[in-house]
Amino acid sequence: MGVLDLFRLHGKRAVVTGGAQGIGFEIAKAFHEAGADIVIADINEDLGGRAAAQLHGTFRRMDVIEPKSVREAAATLGDIDILVNNAGIVRNTPAEQATDEEWRAVMGVNLDGVYWCCREFGSRMLARNKGSIVNLASMSGLISNRPQPQASYNASKAAVIHLTRSLAGEWAPRGVRVNAIAPGYVGTELTQKGLANEEWKRAWLTATPMGRVAEPREVAPAAVYLASDAASYVTGSVLVVDGGYTAW
Repeated sequence: MGVLDLFRLHGKRAVVTGGAQGIGFEIAKAFHEAGADIVIADINEDLGGRAAAQLHGTFRRMDVIEPKSVREAAATLGDIDILVNNAGIVRNTPAEQATDEEWRAVMGVNLDGVYWCCREFGSRMLARNKGSIVNLASMSGLISNRPQPQASYNASKAAVIHLTRSLAGEWAPRGVRVNAIAPGYVGTELTQKGLANEEWKRAWLTATPMGRVAEPREVAPAAVYLASDAASYVTGSVLVVDGGYTAW
């Protein structure tokens, strides 16, 4: 088997949460091109259905903040080889002004949802002694962004990184790898508000050595690598894709 063959995902079935758009869709598209059978798991039925059809895959409505919804999806979908926990939200509210509901909403999607999915899909991978989980963290889990206020987002992504390492250690002896990707600023729906703010945009680009935001497709190859046999000895790792932001 050649090196390039290790990156192929033929015969693999992959679930991508929040795969209807943005980074999630680009990851699902890259998986499809690498040969995987795709399941788009998203709360948006319209966008999710269209994304799945475009990739000749399957759409499954799933709300990651609801353990029952995740549990039912995992039971219905059966054997899954790859799970990408991509669904996420952000609230740019000063910490002292954030409501209980805002904090819980961010933690519900960004942290609880990742755990529910890891638990339900991961338990089935453990039963088969094989599987790869890729969690979308963020450079915000490694540094504190400026100038925008987003304490809840930063905290949730830091927690995702530590959850990734914790599960990797627990599950490695049982054949399941768990890794994370930590993107920097990416031109998605999540960052449009920030990019429209000239102060924020200027600060972001000035602090990024490459001087630009990433395109969603530039994050996808990292997920292919971590999901594939090319990363067969990689677990508990955080692959940073940030244009050099955290290098300074």
